[in-house]
Amino acid sequence: MTHLLILRHGPTEWNALKRLQGRSDIPLSEAGRQEVRCWRLPAEFADYAWVSSPLLRAVQTAKLMGADPLITPALTEMSWGDWEGLIWQDLLAASDPVLDANRARGLDFRPANGESPRDVQNRLASWIATREKPTIAVTHKGVLQALYALATGWQMTNKSPVKIQDGCAHLFDVSGLCCKVLRMNITLKGEG
Repeated sequence: MTHLLILRHGPTEWNALKRLQGRSDIPLSEAGRQEVRCWRLPAEFADYAWVSSPLLRAVQTAKLMGADPLITPALTEMSWGDWEGLIWQDLLAASDPVLDANRARGLDFRPANGESPRDVQNRLASWIATREKPTIAVTHKGVLQALYALATGWQMTNKSPVKIQDGCAHLFDVSGLCCKVLRMNITLKGEG
C-alpha cells in the first residue's frame, strides 16, 4: 500500500460564477493564484512525488506550490459534455424531469455527451493500480468525489457523508484497485 494525497486546484473565475468547468481549460483567477500561494503542505508530505491533471488550473496550482508535476491524463476532470460553461443552479431551476431522473442515478449520472462519476472511477482505478510511491495529485472536485466514493462505497445518490472542503488535502491509502480514506480535509492554510 502507498499513500495518495489529493488536492483540488485553486479557484477560477468560473468557480466564482458557479459554472460547470469539466474539461474546459480555465486558468486560476488572480484571487485563486493568491490563495494557492498561501497554501502550505504539512511537512509529512514533503518527499511525495507530484502529479497533476493536464488542465491548466491544476498545473498552475502545483507550480504555485513549488512543484514540477508529472502530467497525468487520468486525473482530468469529469467531462460535463454539453453542460460545460452552464450554471448548475440554472439547470436545476429548469425543473427538468429527465435531469432529475438522471441525478438520481448517482455514480451513473451522465450529462449529455459527458461522462459519469463511474467512468471517472474506472479511469482512476487503472491509474491507482500503478501507484508504487507516495504521491500528491492535483486534480478536480469531480475526480476527488469519485475517488472518495470508490474508497467509501458512497453511491453519490445523496450528500457526501463527509463535507469535502476546498483548500484542503485528502489522504488515501491505495493498493492495486483498492483504496481507503485515511484523513480528509487536511488544512493547507499557511501564512502568505
